Amino acid sequence: MSTPVDQQQLRTEIAQTRADLGGTVEALAAKTDVKARARQAIDETKTDVKARARRTIDDTRTRARLTAAATKDRLAYAASVAKDKSKEPRVRRTAVPVAIAAASAVAAAIVVARRR
Repeated sequence: MSTPVDQQQLRTEIAQTRADLGGTVEALAAKTDVKARARQAIDETKTDVKARARRTIDDTRTRARLTAAATKDRLAYAASVAKDKSKEPRVRRTAVPVAIAAASAVAAAIVVARRR
């Protein structure tokens, strides 16, 4: 005959099998519940889109800060170059064409003088 230990062990195994079977039935029911699966997929998609949007916003803000800093540096450099150039003596822009015209007149006078 069976002993009390064997009966207790058998009852424990039956209880475990029932629990496992209950979990399996719940999993199968969840797979066949199309509406619940669709809602879950929508929720996951929403979460992914929100996370991507946050990353995009953060990346855009970072790029904007870097661009602003680079622009500020470039403007500071341009201002310092302009300041340095303002200290240089200015050459009159009309001096070069006047010098060319004078040289041409002298050359023409020399050519005319040699021909006579």
